[in-house]
Amino acid sequence: MAANGGQDGSGRVWRQVAASPRAALDHGLSPADLQTLLLDVSRRRASRVTAARLLQRWRQDRYVRPTAADPRVLWPLEARLWAMLPPEFAGLELSPVAPLGACAALGPVSQDRVISTVRGSEVVSDQTNVLALEAAVRRKESSRKESSRKESRWSAGTAVHLASCHRVLRGQPFDAPGLYQHFRLFALVSSARDQGSGTTEAELLTAHLKFWSDALSELLPHRRTSVQWTVFGFPPLRERIKDTVRPALEPLPGMVTLEEDPARERARGYYERGAIRIDVAGDGGWQEVGDGGFTSWTAQLLGDAKERTFISCASTERLAALG
Repeated sequence: MAANGGQDGSGRVWRQVAASPRAALDHGLSPADLQTLLLDVSRRRASRVTAARLLQRWRQDRYVRPTAADPRVLWPLEARLWAMLPPEFAGLELSPVAPLGACAALGPVSQDRVISTVRGSEVVSDQTNVLALEAAVRRKESSRKESSRKESRWSAGTAVHLASCHRVLRGQPFDAPGLYQHFRLFALVSSARDQGSGTTEAELLTAHLKFWSDALSELLPHRRTSVQWTVFGFPPLRERIKDTVRPALEPLPGMVTLEEDPARERARGYYERGAIRIDVAGDGGWQEVGDGGFTSWTAQLLGDAKERTFISCASTERLAALG
């Protein structure tokens, strides 16, 4: 790798910035020129870092410190989750970075909660957003192929189910004892076209709840698990939970319970139509290990209001600590 790559072009970019720095950085520079500028700044700052300063940052910077999780405990648990994953879910090994705005462009998430890079990307802070991007790509391709076979202008395509286990990094500080800026999540994302009357929502919700109830019963057989569901202003979903989802899940395995939490308001607006929360009884009381809900992400990405998406995830480090 050349030591001075990009320096020739940086002078031109700096001259552009000189007249109106804020406007240039905000919207005036092209993405390529902005990257050139930021890389130049990073290169110059990195050249002044001393070994002593580097060690100090390693000791003090919460974003780079390792967690207390033991990989020898964590990885076998994750391997068991992969082994229990239904075959309709395709597993993905994601890149550590995603396109800039992967979270903020799709929902009410501040970019301040994300670690942005100088190359027009961001460190993955929630892989469900990234899985939704891939789900949108696959949904569009599926619909195109099916339409071509049927010589039709429109096709619902096939449902897409994706899974990933990934270490995410959050920008907002976590100061409570035992919490870290980065942690591993096992996440599922499913996307399909609306069939009306909450039918699609019921199918997606059932697929996720079936996996999590079976998995947690298997991983934590001696602990009570509470799966709580909440409907956000979509009565057909409550009806489908009662006449479709619950019957499909019963009998629930082990010590798993499924109950409504009608008072939940958290994440309303981030989730739409409905949400779930997964708690496990720990030695000191109930601990939240997972969360999920319906989003409009693939509908936004594909420009199709009929697209439905359900996401869910659980912290594998919390599960390992409870095991």
